[in-house]
Amino acid sequence: MASLIDRLKFLISKNAQQTSEQYNRAIYNWLGESIVWNPENDDSYITEGYRKNATIYSLINIITKAATTIPFQVYEIQNQNDYKRYKSITSGTYDSALIQKSQILKNRSLVELESTPLHELLDRPNPAQSYASFITELIAFGKLTGNRYIYGIGPETGANASKYTELYVMPSQIMEIVSGGIMQPVSKYKIEYNGTYEIAAEDICHIKDFNPYYDGTGSHLYGQSPLRAGLRMLTTNNEAVQTGVKYLQNQTARGLLMAEEGDINEVQAQQLKDKFRQQFQGADNAGDVIITPKKLSWVNFGLNASDVSLIEQYNASIKDLCNIYNVPVQLLNNTDSSTYNNMKEAKKALYQNAVIPELVKVRDELNRWLAPQYGPNICIDYDFSMIPEMAEDTDKVVDQLSKAWWITPNEKREMMSYGIDEENEQLNDYFVPANLIPLNAAEMDMDLVADAAVGVDVAKSIVKEETPKKKAESYSNYPQTASNNAKRMIEWREKYGRDVVRGGTEVGWKRANQLANREPLSLDVVSRMAQFNRHRENATIDPQYKGEPWRDRGYVAWNLWGGTAGVDWAIRTMDKLKD
Repeated sequence: MASLIDRLKFLISKNAQQTSEQYNRAIYNWLGESIVWNPENDDSYITEGYRKNATIYSLINIITKAATTIPFQVYEIQNQNDYKRYKSITSGTYDSALIQKSQILKNRSLVELESTPLHELLDRPNPAQSYASFITELIAFGKLTGNRYIYGIGPETGANASKYTELYVMPSQIMEIVSGGIMQPVSKYKIEYNGTYEIAAEDICHIKDFNPYYDGTGSHLYGQSPLRAGLRMLTTNNEAVQTGVKYLQNQTARGLLMAEEGDINEVQAQQLKDKFRQQFQGADNAGDVIITPKKLSWVNFGLNASDVSLIEQYNASIKDLCNIYNVPVQLLNNTDSSTYNNMKEAKKALYQNAVIPELVKVRDELNRWLAPQYGPNICIDYDFSMIPEMAEDTDKVVDQLSKAWWITPNEKREMMSYGIDEENEQLNDYFVPANLIPLNAAEMDMDLVADAAVGVDVAKSIVKEETPKKKAESYSNYPQTASNNAKRMIEWREKYGRDVVRGGTEVGWKRANQLANREPLSLDVVSRMAQFNRHRENATIDPQYKGEPWRDRGYVAWNLWGGTAGVDWAIRTMDKLKD
């Protein structure tokens, strides 16, 4: 396990958001020890957008609600090269063609962890928020302002001095970057709100959208809001609604009816108006013909909604705003193209073009800033296979896997996130279709046909040609200490209950039952026991659980696999087989 000094070195090298001096001198015209001003008016995007515009409000909610349904998981990286390939695949358009390949790479490169401190932190980032509300705020601020700020708070001393114990989403519209000059463009962050509050740069994870506006003052350090590009569409949408409201509130008479021959007094005008209402208004008089004794003329007042094209402008602005956020317009109750198939494709496109790219951006930044605090090979990832709208693509994957005879059933189970069935050893074999035979077997069949023609007993020939199957190897010579360690864990669970003894996975408890009952172990199981050596740091009890070791999840998980005695035996056995 890495020492505290090594971990701090790792954090400094990976988490520092400071660029080199040569780059800084090339980019910045002048950068003193002062606030870097943000040219964007983020507050107006929130006020005129989310708080005032129903379209923006709906788009943000559609994206955030969809994002909260995708679960996160914590993994340990086993193969860096395959992990890079997996990240590359999931960072693009995630569709049926990539589900199978991404799952293979994920299973090769990552090992899923359970009940880690990082799980607990993300499940409850702070006392006032759950994960769902935390990720909702983070994404919403990003979509409105182009900036996301996470504030990490942790103890200054003690065993957790290098780890954050609380995470908070900071309001993007009031965050300011404070420069330390050319040598340190981002030295800290400042909030001008109920006074001045400063936060060290390393305690803030700033996730920003691309901003191409480089003016030499450091303004590009802030992300560009999507609404900056759609500002005119936002204004058009707001004005169309406002104009429609004013039109409804300030409607006057439709027009003016005048007599062209001679004047009429006020009393005559009122009589004419009353007679018109009584005889010609209402459903019974629809389509009737009006005959007057005098020649009258009509002067129209104002314009109606269709004359000023309010509806057309409003609908056009909605489509442009949807394009900015990569949300299909059908999801905003657009009845023109809301057929069943179109809605299915629209929901799928929402995840592919809006939700998954946003979560990938958050994932990569958390893996840069937060995950290294819990180990150099720890990472956070999202399980995109759980998206209901991708179920149709999953059906295609199942059909492809059913035809892939060169993959074992357990490998297929892993690809579908069902886990390996360790109780059935046959699932580790290849099931070859009966209609597929090698070329030399075809030649053998022709020889058998010829033998049958001359009266040779073909059945005996086949028996002679068959190669006897080798029985699968099993091992039962593991030390009694390994069995005792597993029995002790089982006894703890029976005595204190599952709510207290929470260490270990379902597979780990199955392994403990095998060891406790002295059952023979397959070669694959022995190999997995040897690989469990990566958790050797859990062989000793955490000091905080010294009086109650059954509460130490890592220690329990280690002994479910036979403890030090069982893992060491498995390593020796695998080494002998290699030799």
